[in-house]
Amino acid sequence: MTDIANKHTCEAAGCSKVASLQCPNCVKLELEGSFFCSQDCFRKSWSAHKAKHQVENPKATYDPFPSYKYTGSLRPVYPLSPRRAVPEDIPRPDYASDPRGYSRIEQRFGNAQIIAMAPEEIETMRRVCRLGREVLDIAARAIKVGVTTDEIDRVVHEATIERKAYPSPLNYYQFPKSVCTSINEVVCHGIPDQRPLQDGDIINIDISLYKDGFHADLNKTYFVGNVDSESKRLVKTTRECLQKAIDMVKPGVRYRDLGSAIEAHATANGFSVVRTYCGHGVGKMFHSAPNIPHYAKNKAIGVMKAGHVFTIEPMINAGVYNDQTWRDNWTAVTVDGKRSAQFEHTILVTETGYEILTGRLPDSPPSQLGF
Repeated sequence: MTDIANKHTCEAAGCSKVASLQCPNCVKLELEGSFFCSQDCFRKSWSAHKAKHQVENPKATYDPFPSYKYTGSLRPVYPLSPRRAVPEDIPRPDYASDPRGYSRIEQRFGNAQIIAMAPEEIETMRRVCRLGREVLDIAARAIKVGVTTDEIDRVVHEATIERKAYPSPLNYYQFPKSVCTSINEVVCHGIPDQRPLQDGDIINIDISLYKDGFHADLNKTYFVGNVDSESKRLVKTTRECLQKAIDMVKPGVRYRDLGSAIEAHATANGFSVVRTYCGHGVGKMFHSAPNIPHYAKNKAIGVMKAGHVFTIEPMINAGVYNDQTWRDNWTAVTVDGKRSAQFEHTILVTETGYEILTGRLPDSPPSQLGF
């Protein structure tokens, strides 16, 4: 803290002592006031005082978890923008208005038996998943050096509501944004904020939307500017892992067997498979049975049948498979700070094999991987 010669009164609640110390952030931002009599009063007042940096200087940014031991070079850049509004005429899932973001239907039925969709439900899923792909492609076109992930969230939110759909992540267990943006060492569930994309980043954009009573879910990892060769190899291998699992899909295949194909390809290339998060059933519920781990020797329950709809979404790490979570209770990162990549599709089991419901469209942006 900065020592000021002139006398002022301490701004801490309940304290009226003479204050000669000023908040260093306020000095840097050229904000008036902010005097405290001691470091102790300053620390006690910090949670309320730091809001002044944003109210009086909206362009100021900060790390909300300055004492957290980050595993890599990425940092959150707050403040988060206000929650984006969804027009009242757009139908929304049950958790959208719940104060805690709980989905009652998931809590009651999410772990029940795997549902085989009826033909009319499958047709609805096709339409909704196509919309999800459209939104992902729009988000992809917004990626460039200098663009913030909050701007990508705005693009995704507006593209979603333009399609009269609800952005599924918004308020799901209180997630504050309409899309997950996971950069570099972030495994998944990154919260869009004020950090500009940098040359050499990799970013995963995870799109989910809800329309006509069904959710679509897909994601893809993209290169930002000039990316190093090892990161490109990680991303390419991750996409290949997804495809190897998809190629196994057909009636009679055990869900637990997909992980063996994924892990075999990942480890053969010197990478590891995240174990904390898995693929899942999707449809009327955002997440439901089956659970689909992406690693070998898992104990997933269930056998594929025609009409099953689910996601496969392997997260592959350049280093060890372990992850930890930032203090926002969402952002999962690699414990060694090395990079992670992910790809996801929503898959329908057909009578003879599979259909990728979230596949590329004729006007999708060209693949950065060449396939």
